[in-house]
Amino acid sequence: MQQVKGVIARAKDAPVELVTINVPDPGPGEAVVTIQACGVCHTDLHYRQGGINDEFPFLLGHEAAGIVEAVGDGVTEVAPGDFVVLNWRAVCGECRACKRGDLQYCFATHNAKQKMTLEDGTELSPALGIGAFIEKTLVAAGQCTKVDPDARPAAAGLLGCGVMAGIGAAINTGALTRGRSAAVIGCGGVGVAAVAGAALAGASPIIAVDIDPAKLEAARKMGATHTVDSSQTDPVEEIKRICAETYEGAEGADVVIEAVGRPETWKQAFYARDLAGTVVLVGVPTPDMEVPELPLIDVFGRGGALKSSWYGDCLPSRDFPMLIDLYRQGRLDLDAFVTEEIGIEDVEAAFEKMHHGDVLRSVVVL
Repeated sequence: MQQVKGVIARAKDAPVELVTINVPDPGPGEAVVTIQACGVCHTDLHYRQGGINDEFPFLLGHEAAGIVEAVGDGVTEVAPGDFVVLNWRAVCGECRACKRGDLQYCFATHNAKQKMTLEDGTELSPALGIGAFIEKTLVAAGQCTKVDPDARPAAAGLLGCGVMAGIGAAINTGALTRGRSAAVIGCGGVGVAAVAGAALAGASPIIAVDIDPAKLEAARKMGATHTVDSSQTDPVEEIKRICAETYEGAEGADVVIEAVGRPETWKQAFYARDLAGTVVLVGVPTPDMEVPELPLIDVFGRGGALKSSWYGDCLPSRDFPMLIDLYRQGRLDLDAFVTEEIGIEDVEAAFEKMHHGDVLRSVVVL
């Protein structure tokens, strides 16, 4: 066992604390990873606010990259010294999704069996089964994805959640390709990543929608061909207009990605898609939100698909190395998502900046 420093949320809405944490030696199927960088994601704030569950205290942080320090018995996928991006989808290989070849939909993803604890023995609940605002963390070995060690940790770690969710919503869930149009409603970190994914897929036009000029500018830098300030313009009508200019007869975008997670914007996405188009919900709603009322004839008459995208429907072993290669080639600007690098003691201040929309990502560098 080792003792290291980490950031916890002890109670609902309480300020985070930097405390000493006991990290067990890795058991069978587990790995200890020295964390080099970890993004401050909105999901971590949800944990602190009690919006995920009430299993306090939480060890926060999950968008992380680092070096494998040690592995337990039976681990073959990674070895000490490997540079890895952590993921919250260690697939089981045995469930019905895995057995039919859909590993990205694994119904039995798993985490480390042992618990990290406070000095008094109180067990911690690691955020998304990872817990990476810490000098070293214990995870299931399947949560470690080996990638090119020349990648910058602060950028690479963002694939662990938000950036992968957005890119995957466009490429995996939305199945965007050349000759198809895309619109993204909500241009925070996930939405801007969806814009980047649409650009990688060759979609055109790519229409970014938000009420914040700074976020719209970030989306343009990542590949948006058009931007719409929805506080000034009806986004549904503007998306339809832009797409009709490109494709004669188009009644909206082929794929509309909703990256806000609200009924109002989901309804906008529904009506902003073309006939037989696809709506992708990647924004995370709260439990009290409901699908807005829609005439059933509109659901039937427009055809197409209404999808949700969980973690960008990614398979980390397939997608992380590919995206890191694109980053190393200069074709995917992961560095653009890193607004600032901070110390582990600055997580609470980073939550405030996130709340005010001042950053795409603050990244803790250890």
